Amino acid sequence: MEFALIGVIGIVVLVVVSAFSKQLGIAAPLVLLVLGVAISYLPLVPSDFVVPSWVILSAVLPPLLYAAAIQVPLMDFRRNLGVISALSVVLVIVTALIIGFVLYMVFPDLDLAAGIALGAVVSPTDAVAATAVAKRLGLPSRLVTVLEGESLVNDASALVLLKSALAATAATVATVNIGEVVGHFALSVVIAIVVGLVVGVVTVFVRSRLNDPVLETAMSFAVPFIAYIPAESLEASGVLSVVVAGLYTGHNAARKFSAQARIAERLNWRTAQFVLENGVFLLMGIQLKSIIAGVESHPAGYDVWGCILLGLLLCLLLLLIRGLFIVPIVLRLRSVQRRAAGLRGRFDDGIDRLKERPVPETEQGQRRFSRVTRYLERRSADITDMQDSSIGWRGGAVLTWAGMRGVVTLAAAQTIPRETPYSYQLIFIAFVVAVVTLLGQGGTLPLLIRWLKVSGSDAVADRRELATLLEELSEAGLAALEKPEIPLADGQDVDEAVVERVRKDTLLRVEAEWERAEFDESEEETVGPHLQYRALRSLVLDAEREALLEARSRGNYSSRILTKAQSMLDFDESRMAQREGDV
Repeated sequence: MEFALIGVIGIVVLVVVSAFSKQLGIAAPLVLLVLGVAISYLPLVPSDFVVPSWVILSAVLPPLLYAAAIQVPLMDFRRNLGVISALSVVLVIVTALIIGFVLYMVFPDLDLAAGIALGAVVSPTDAVAATAVAKRLGLPSRLVTVLEGESLVNDASALVLLKSALAATAATVATVNIGEVVGHFALSVVIAIVVGLVVGVVTVFVRSRLNDPVLETAMSFAVPFIAYIPAESLEASGVLSVVVAGLYTGHNAARKFSAQARIAERLNWRTAQFVLENGVFLLMGIQLKSIIAGVESHPAGYDVWGCILLGLLLCLLLLLIRGLFIVPIVLRLRSVQRRAAGLRGRFDDGIDRLKERPVPETEQGQRRFSRVTRYLERRSADITDMQDSSIGWRGGAVLTWAGMRGVVTLAAAQTIPRETPYSYQLIFIAFVVAVVTLLGQGGTLPLLIRWLKVSGSDAVADRRELATLLEELSEAGLAALEKPEIPLADGQDVDEAVVERVRKDTLLRVEAEWERAEFDESEEETVGPHLQYRALRSLVLDAEREALLEARSRGNYSSRILTKAQSMLDFDESRMAQREGDV
């Protein structure tokens, strides 16, 4: 009963804080972290309250990363793979080694391997607060993709490096085989990718055969653990396996799953992600008192204030390392952007020459022709995206400042064996780094974005791009109506009036989107026919819902008929809300 009450109170706190944080313009995780710290000093909270590390790393992190991975467009992830790989793998290793050496020099009884272990602990970034701020302020989508992609992969890199470092803590510096550590790291990554792909392929196939949105969504809740457990059993990165499975599932959802299944999965996973993301930050703050108590009971020559000072110094060092690492990345991106114009011209010329050639007559030749054309168009689109959404110095500054540490840092720190010298101090230092970066960098990130005047995509341009895409889709749909092949009874022909009705409905969506784009660009307040239609349709839906409630109160119709009618109205209302961008 007590656990149920705690759970209910926790959910209420998450909802209330998140609702108010939107009005205050502050990321909810930051508010929950501060609230958790305050709660930790209440008399009702046990002084030894600590969330076991396996709860975060094995029970919370897999579904949390899976929920984020299925929402990351694979196209954007592919286009930014170089930057994401550099930040999530190379920067993690560099950071762990530098921080490890600094700690090795500061703590006299700490061996280098244990220092690198803590370096691995504080190396992964937590993009929850950063992306919340980025999306609210409308940062460029490429910056958001890099932040999300880095956060997805660097957890895996850091945890694999942590395992290798902890395995070497019993050895002396002279006997640590660097090649063996690197080999174990590479093997762990390869196994994790293979396991994640296999799990993604199999689970997508199974779910596509269920033909039931409820069963498919229920199955999706098991996928993160299906990917995580085998990879961990093979001593690989279960976290990376989950990310790979999530990316594969999200990319193939449009092709393999029904619309109802995709909608149900998206809403359910957004809810799960909300509870897990915000809940772990609240728990993170509540553990402060017990962590401080551990340092006070095991001073080992470094008290609380000494650990806080060292944690602050590590925060500055982490920021410096990240900033220096991002400088060559920005230089490289600017160099690629300068060469992109020439490359784009070559690909466009190749596409034009290819279109001038006759299409091969054989089926194999047509497939090859289609693959080559698609490859050239994709490369041209990649170059266009590189030119239109480059990461300059201002974007690099935002990437540097957005490198906050979070829950994974604290949970990973608690895996450090207690027999390790200064283990309680190391855990507290990791907590200081996480809290200071979250509150300091996370709290000032909106100010930095506004000061640098980093803006996202143009809403009007996005509206026009959407209208152009819908026009392309409608052309394909109208082409299918030229010779519709649908089975009718007794060889009956399709009624031309029905075909014309479908044609008008198809064109209506495109016309409405172009009207909205022109309305956004116009300074006049004239409301076009399609906007008037939506307003009138909303008025009709409100009246119909009132009539339904009246009919239910009278009891003239059976409950099953009332439920069906309500579902139909809900569907129509949901479509209206989606077209308005509310969902």
